[in-house]
Amino acid sequence: MDLEQFSELAQTRRAMRRFKTDAIPEGLLEKLLNAARWAPSGYNLQPTHFVVVNDPRIKERLCTACFSQPQVKTAPATVVFVGDPQVVRNNLDRMIAMEQECGATNDEYAGVLRKYVRLAFDTGPAGIGWLLKATLAPLMSVVKVVPSLPAVHRRFWLTKQVMLAAMNFMLAATAAGLDTIPMEGFDEAKVKSLLRIPRSHCVPVVIPVGYGDMADLKKSRLPLDGMVHENKWAPSF
Repeated sequence: MDLEQFSELAQTRRAMRRFKTDAIPEGLLEKLLNAARWAPSGYNLQPTHFVVVNDPRIKERLCTACFSQPQVKTAPATVVFVGDPQVVRNNLDRMIAMEQECGATNDEYAGVLRKYVRLAFDTGPAGIGWLLKATLAPLMSVVKVVPSLPAVHRRFWLTKQVMLAAMNFMLAATAAGLDTIPMEGFDEAKVKSLLRIPRSHCVPVVIPVGYGDMADLKKSRLPLDGMVHENKWAPSF
């Protein structure tokens, strides 16, 4: 695929609110999720999980948790994107082992990752580490460059990672002739309770997927010249 083809793909993707009842061909949804899995993530920790909802009874209840938006019921499947806040404990060692096995990481860098990634995420006993980082980071930033630590901004960090995977998923769906709609309008606590997602995890987006039923749907974008700022921020209007 060249740049022109990708640009056309990106411009073709659109938010679909009406879906046909046609089933997604067997195996295709798994391919879309596999494409989502290859999205970049901070430290390559890959914190995104996917809950695929296709049972009509669960879709009915999920629709209610999404403020009765009908596309949750009419689309053949809805994917709930989930971020795991315990991703360092769950994935770090596995990720490093896989990277070492394929030659992407040497022993020296693996040691650096184990030390500093854990440090960046550590909240300490009873959250004391979080309190220290949250208090000291703004003070230290006066005299030195301080990163945005996941220990302090965990949900913000997770949301960024999950949305990268969600964008891969939606573009892959468009390439496969399917439609999607990213939904932020839902009661997160009710969605997690219904689907038995741990309360500690975050759900940034819910995405119905299927064949759209609005063939003439158009979309527009603001002009690029109002969004590009060269070297420094400049008012766009």
